[in-house]
Amino acid sequence: MIDQVICEFDKALRTVFATAGSTRPIPGAELSDVNMVDRDRQHAAGLMRVNHCGEICAQALYQGQRLTSSSKSIREAMEYAALEETEHLCWTEHRLKELGGHKSFLNPLWYGGSLAIGVIAGRFGDEWNLGFLAETERQVEMHLEGHLGKLTEADAKSREIVRQMKLDESEHAKTAVKLGAKELPPAAKALMKLFSGAMTRTAYYI
Repeated sequence: MIDQVICEFDKALRTVFATAGSTRPIPGAELSDVNMVDRDRQHAAGLMRVNHCGEICAQALYQGQRLTSSSKSIREAMEYAALEETEHLCWTEHRLKELGGHKSFLNPLWYGGSLAIGVIAGRFGDEWNLGFLAETERQVEMHLEGHLGKLTEADAKSREIVRQMKLDESEHAKTAVKLGAKELPPAAKALMKLFSGAMTRTAYYI
């Protein structure tokens, strides 16, 4: 038990404070950056900071759900998805630096809150746990689609990162459904949107 606590705490520290790595090349890394006006560059940095913060939350959610899942196959599926989310952390942090932006100063707060939500979701059983995961990924996919509409066409590097993240999130949702996810009630979906909306509005600036 003590070893597990230490390992989970180490994961939390690495997620929030360390620089993540990626086995896949960063999408759009081969593209040349274009000169953007300050307003467009700051806007892109704000959107990428929101995406990075979202990946912080995803790591915490997966961690909480893995801790409470009773199924080895589900835990393994979540572990695999979390690895891809770690790559997203790497990509968004890299792009943030290129844009001259910074990570959200509230990442520890968002991590802690998301971890608690993940643990609570897991307590309802694997089917509801997976349902929460599937709905989370669907909402993130819609959120990323919105960002593609907000990023300037000239910012091809940011757009490539967001596009690949969107594809990955879609696959995560499909995997959850295949594993037996239950459809969440409308009230639960609405609460999830409220939480994510508060996070995105705040992380854009802070």
